[in-house]
Amino acid sequence: MKKSSHLLTLLLFVVSVAVGSAQKITGSWKGTLKVQGMEMPLVFNISEKDGAFSSTMDSPSQGATGIPMDTTTFTDNTLTIVFKKAGINYSAKLEGKEFKGTFKQGGMEIPLSLQKTEKTVPGNPALVSSEQDLNKLSALEKGTYKYSVEDYFANPKGSSFRFSPDGKYLSYKESDANGKQHVYVKNTQTGKAKRVIEQKEELIRGYGWLNSNRLFYTMDKGGNENYHIYAVNLDGSNNKDLTPFEGVRANFESLLREDKDHIIVQLNKNNPQIFEPYKLNVTTGEIKQLFVNKDASNPISGYQFDKDGNLRGYTKLKDGVNMEVYYEDGKGGYELWKQLNWKDSFGIISFNYATDYPHDAYVLSNLETDKAEILLYDLKKKKTIKKIFSNEKYDVGGLGLSKKNNYAIDYLSYEGEKNILIPVSKTYKKIDKAVKKQLPGMQYYVTGKTDDETKFMLYITSDKVYGIYYIYDLKKNELKEIYNTMPQLNPEDMAEMRPITFKSRDGLTIHGYITLPKAALNGEKVPVIVNPHGGPQGIRDSWGFNPESQLFASRGYATLQVNFRISGGYGRKFLESGFKEIGRKAMDDVEDGLKYVTEKGWVDANKAAIYGGSHGGYAVLRGLTKTPDLYACGVDYVGVSNLFTFMKTIPPYWKPYLKIIKEIWYDEDVAAEKAIMNEVSPVFHIDKIKKPLFVVQGANDPRVNIDESDQIVKGLRAKGVDVPYMVRYDEGHGFGKEENRIALYKSMMGFYAKHLKGKVQEPIKH
Repeated sequence: MKKSSHLLTLLLFVVSVAVGSAQKITGSWKGTLKVQGMEMPLVFNISEKDGAFSSTMDSPSQGATGIPMDTTTFTDNTLTIVFKKAGINYSAKLEGKEFKGTFKQGGMEIPLSLQKTEKTVPGNPALVSSEQDLNKLSALEKGTYKYSVEDYFANPKGSSFRFSPDGKYLSYKESDANGKQHVYVKNTQTGKAKRVIEQKEELIRGYGWLNSNRLFYTMDKGGNENYHIYAVNLDGSNNKDLTPFEGVRANFESLLREDKDHIIVQLNKNNPQIFEPYKLNVTTGEIKQLFVNKDASNPISGYQFDKDGNLRGYTKLKDGVNMEVYYEDGKGGYELWKQLNWKDSFGIISFNYATDYPHDAYVLSNLETDKAEILLYDLKKKKTIKKIFSNEKYDVGGLGLSKKNNYAIDYLSYEGEKNILIPVSKTYKKIDKAVKKQLPGMQYYVTGKTDDETKFMLYITSDKVYGIYYIYDLKKNELKEIYNTMPQLNPEDMAEMRPITFKSRDGLTIHGYITLPKAALNGEKVPVIVNPHGGPQGIRDSWGFNPESQLFASRGYATLQVNFRISGGYGRKFLESGFKEIGRKAMDDVEDGLKYVTEKGWVDANKAAIYGGSHGGYAVLRGLTKTPDLYACGVDYVGVSNLFTFMKTIPPYWKPYLKIIKEIWYDEDVAAEKAIMNEVSPVFHIDKIKKPLFVVQGANDPRVNIDESDQIVKGLRAKGVDVPYMVRYDEGHGFGKEENRIALYKSMMGFYAKHLKGKVQEPIKH
């Protein structure tokens, strides 16, 4: 099995085909590799231009499509594909309408035949609305507005500012005229900047500094979330894929500040369902596995490394729902230290490096209290040394340490109605004082600092300010603005985001937010867009600048965001009160929120839309079927429609947690819960949908398969309902590319204009 697993991880091709018979070989060719009882389909898509061939490869079982190839020749009726880095060689003769040949890799020789096929895309493209129809939908929004959709959703000209560890350089993303976000590095002394990472077709999902000479960045393929980690020198040289394994997801585990040449990553290269830790040389790409996740049926779900890269312990998922915590035994091994239920929270934030005793750690725990608290804990003696931080109303979780000052606590934080940072050290008290004096009413986040802790990067924001970067100079006690990410949006024109609190129909205290356009503040009842959040478990809506809510407000719509039961941050009891209540009491809370803001006189309940993504998309479909008369229309964005198929199409690395997912949602193996799943799966209640629906989906979504959207669209179309359906084939779980994002919101605003402004319209029949 090792050989076949190795084969799966190395299948990344690029084909460049020498001049041959274009008519014979252009198009798509499909074959299946059979290794030790395993089957892996492959599709090669060959095209010709100016006498030269090029090609891409799809590996459906790995969720990979459009992978560019390496070298290929087609001579004397023989096709030869070579991928040197993976040690792959495929050679085949064209016999009639079939390539017959041998696939070679790592000493293996496997027969592989390819037959001509039609290139397919995920889902049913026949259901997808044409660009012409979507443009017509966008055009339904009439009127002149001060700010365009682009003003809210185009990529910021500059963003993601970072210090190099030595403070000599400043890195940032900068958008070009086509919306591509490249990474630049600027010398802080000379002011000279150089582009070191170029964004091409795939998005740069994240980046940062590895050391003072080298940066990393992450990318996937079309939103499939199989991230690769790349590294590049600050001058743009030695750009290297550090995790060149196709169909494998790389998770960044930790930097090693004492070891500038290595990082720790987690990869699911040996088994797609589980992750194992590796030490990775950021210059050469040399990789070394640090620990083996042996038991796939009871996998390790998390590793605990210290600042020097030593594995101090790990957490194992046992029987799908329990947790076993292992800690070093002092003999080079690990012993069972604590047994927990998956609902328990006990995690190490950081070891306490301020003492020579190696077993003190700051932990986040809810074992003794409903609200998560920070404790200083002796891991060897298994006892609390002292309570560091807690809050009566909210979970806490933020803690910052100062390496320069012997790892003393810099700050503590939690999220209530707003994000609250409590300065502890003299340094952070100075930062806090400077911000409050110069920028009253603003929230701030320290996004980075130099190794000598004399310069700090701050991100300043509020409900009306998208985000401005500042540098705080400790020596000068100076706070200086360096970049306004969205200068075109005047805060005076933005809408207020107001925290709200109300009681649910069964007596729970529910929190949320209402963003009100100026007309509502002047006493006018306005249309409202109810916006349930994704997740749903442990996720919550937060106070701050929300471009969606601001766009909606600019068009005269209020936005309601409810942190319904199962949302995070409000304690364990509130979180767990939503288990087995998704689509039921969780939806009741959303409905009760709408009732509350209606009774306040802010909104017109007869003009209420429901819109959301992921679980929020599910909530849209559930809302239109559970309470068919409550909403005027809905927008379902990458939402679940069928709980049965949803659980069968989750990513492989979610499968070890399927029992937990079933404890949060529902278990079809329990008769009563299967009945509930039928009740709350919108696809089985399409006949109840009476109001207009707009569906949006990323074709490569690994979390909510495109089949979830196809099912609801197909079902409604069968009943003669016209459902606009937007699909983007280069996106996954949400739209990351600027052009797709802008197209989405333009169509959405046209949809709202049609169904919220003026008389509410019924769905259009064919």
